This record gives sequence, structure tokens and C-alpha cells, in this order.
Amino acid sequence: MERGFAIVVDIGKTLAKVSLWSREGTMLARETRPNEVIIENGVRRLDAAGIESWLTTALASFAGHPIEFIVPVAHGAGVAPLLDGALAFAPLDYEQDLPAELGAAYRAIRSPFSETGSPELPAGLNFGAQLFWLERMYPDPMARSTFVPWAQYWAWFLSGEARCEATSMGCHSDLWAPATGTFSSLATQVGWAQRFAPIAAASEVIGSLRPELAAKTGLPQSAKVLAGLHDSNAALHAARGFTEIEDQEVTILSTGTWFIAMRLTPDAVDLASLPEARDCLVNVDVFGNPVPSARFMGGREIETLIEIDTRQVDIKPDQPRLLDAVPEVIAQQAMVLPTLAPGNGPFPNGSGGWINRPDDWFARRAGACLYAALVADASLDLIGSSNCLLVEGRFAEAQVFIRALASLRPDTSVFVANAHNDVSFGALRLIDPAMRPKGGLTRVEPLSRELAAYRQAWTQAQMANP
Repeated sequence: MERGFAIVVDIGKTLAKVSLWSREGTMLARETRPNEVIIENGVRRLDAAGIESWLTTALASFAGHPIEFIVPVAHGAGVAPLLDGALAFAPLDYEQDLPAELGAAYRAIRSPFSETGSPELPAGLNFGAQLFWLERMYPDPMARSTFVPWAQYWAWFLSGEARCEATSMGCHSDLWAPATGTFSSLATQVGWAQRFAPIAAASEVIGSLRPELAAKTGLPQSAKVLAGLHDSNAALHAARGFTEIEDQEVTILSTGTWFIAMRLTPDAVDLASLPEARDCLVNVDVFGNPVPSARFMGGREIETLIEIDTRQVDIKPDQPRLLDAVPEVIAQQAMVLPTLAPGNGPFPNGSGGWINRPDDWFARRAGACLYAALVADASLDLIGSSNCLLVEGRFAEAQVFIRALASLRPDTSVFVANAHNDVSFGALRLIDPAMRPKGGLTRVEPLSRELAAYRQAWTQAQMANP
């Protein structure tokens, strides 16, 4: 029986996951839990208490393994206030809208895109906006709290040590300057920079497992806790482990609730060339380097399109039928216009929806995948992606999506990985950077049906329906 030496705690927006790994990079066990939507006094909150309870139980299922390391990973745009050794109050969910007057007041003081690489985003996706609101909701606790990003909240929960980290701060927070690797002028001017915990590298061991958690879970108290990182950057770090792409310019398209394209380039990043209003941004990798990025809420949009009574677009047995449905979708000119997540993606102001919605559920799902491929193609163009593309995450299993993307980008080599659990594996590579993913890359074959005319019709339909 293989023994687990590391645990990855992955708190995504939709799912919380915890996985057990061998020293050789094999995942031995995994537990998951859907995150609940918490409404407190009419305000959406992150499900901190529910995740904490579940995580403690899930960690206990790995008792008996000689755990040496625990690595936390989490979605971006979350920030937690710590006060007197506890969470001061439940953090805001980034999907919560700010009151209109406060939102306007915050926008008036934001640091410019040219400094932060953070576009102006809706709701609380710039977590500087969250802090602005929270100071007005909780003036006394906020004045005395220490702030940590969401990934580092879980590092604190595990170790009791509060740290801040660049990939989490560099995730469209408005509070980080990627070119200098320091807090933004806004964060400094309003005093937030001084309220954040000390900066640590993602790979830094910040402490060991809290004694009370060790007692509850049966895990060794000697287990080292790393500072951890933002989940999309973990996927990026995993991709760097493939020998086929490590020495060339490459774009990683991470797919889940969000589709996030991140371009690894040796060239200097020109922030002025990125269209801020089209959901382009600059992420920061585990080495502190700026990463031109573009994103849209692809997973959420696909779920909206296929509705709750249909099977998922990535389910393996359905892939042949979904591919067979593509010619019908094209012939009927059935298509989805952007966007179904208003304010996000390369077409943030579009009033999205079906044109010629198919009755057949396979055709509907195929159409949803074609839509995701068209939006992804537009996002990739915005950041200058070329040469090589690796699609990872859940929707790398959706054949219509990945093959349509290969058809739309004939000059790009599109790959998927045979290895799975990319986010967790990227976190694992913080412990051992020499670790390589099991399996190689597979070149994606374009669809047999040409998509140029379909894309042109889709573009014209957008112009007719602004």
C-alpha cells in the first residue's frame, strides 16, 4: 500500500476538495464537498464555517499516513480578516454586488490598470472593493484586523500563521503592482498594505499543523504547512512540469467555473496593450512574474445553457453523440450570443442567449460547447496567444469544445494532458519542483467540419444584437 506524504487542500468557488498524494506524485484519495451559498443579513458570504467543519472531517480520513506537507489552494478574489486569533466575520462572496453609491465611490479611488493589471470588475471581483465596503460595515473590527487572501486563510486555519502571497494578491485585487512586486498605490494610501499579513512565497513553509487540528484529525503535528497559492496559478505551475512545453512560449487555458487563459512569455508585459474593458488582466505566477491573462465565466455559462435536467458536456459516454450533433447545430445556425455572465469576459456588455435553440439535448450541449470555444478563441486573441495552447481542467474532457477550439485556431498546436487534477498537482510541485506529471500531452484533432463561416455568422449576429 502506497503511503501518503502530502495533502492538497483546494477550495474552489464551486467545490471544496482535499486530496492525498504519494511521494511519487500519485493521488491516493480525494474528498469533495459542494460549497453552500451563505446569505447573512442579505449579503452573500463565503462558506468558511461549513468548509472548516467538512475539512476537519475529511483530513481525519487520511489519518495513519505519514504526512509531511499540506498545501492550500483557493480561488481568487477572496479576503479574510483575522482578529484575536479568529475569523472576525465571514468573508464576502465575490458575487455579492456592492451598494451603488459605495461602488461608485470605490471606482473613483482605484489605482489605474496600467499599475495593477486589474480591470474594473463587477461585484466584489476586485477585492479592494470588498475591503472598501467592509470598512464601512465593520469599522472597529476592520481597523484592528490582519488581512489574508482566501488561500492563505486556509494556510492560517491549518497552521495558525498569517501570511500574504503574490499569486493571490495579483489576482485582480486592485492592491498589487505586478511590475514591481509590491502593494499598489491604493493599498498604501488607504492603509490596507499595512494591515495585510507579511508576504511569503507560495512554496514557503510557514508553520506546522495546529496541535488542536492534529488531535482532531489524527494527522502528525509535524506536518509542514506551505503558504499556498491561487488555484489558476497552481494549474499554470502544473503545466510547467511537462517537458514538451517547458522551454517555449505557451498559453494555459484553465477551465472550471472560470475559463482563464494565461500566457507564459519571456517578453516584457505591456499593460497598455491589454484591453481592460474586455476582462483582460495580469496574473502573477509563483515566481512573481507578470502573466498576461484573459477570462470568462465559461463553466457557469455552460451550466446555464444546458440546464439542470441534462447531462454534463464533459461526460465521457456522450462524447460521440455530442460530436455527431455538431453538423446539425451548424446547419441550423443554432448559436449562443455572449454573454450569460454580464460584466465578465471579452464581451461584457452583450445581451446573451440562444438563436435557433435546438430541441435535441445533444445538439443543445454541442451548441454550448461551440459557444465556449468561440468565446475562448476571442479571449486568446486578446492576449496575443499563439504557437502552443494547453487546455486543462474539467472541460478538457469536452470533445466538442477542445476540437472546436483547435479548428478555430489552425496555427496553434492545441494539447490536453493525460494527467488530471492539474490544480492539485501544481500545488504538489511547490514541494518538489522536479516532479513531472504522469503521462504526456495529446494533440487535439480539429473538428471535421469547418467553423470559419459559423464564426462569421456568430460575429455578425453579435453586431446586430449589441
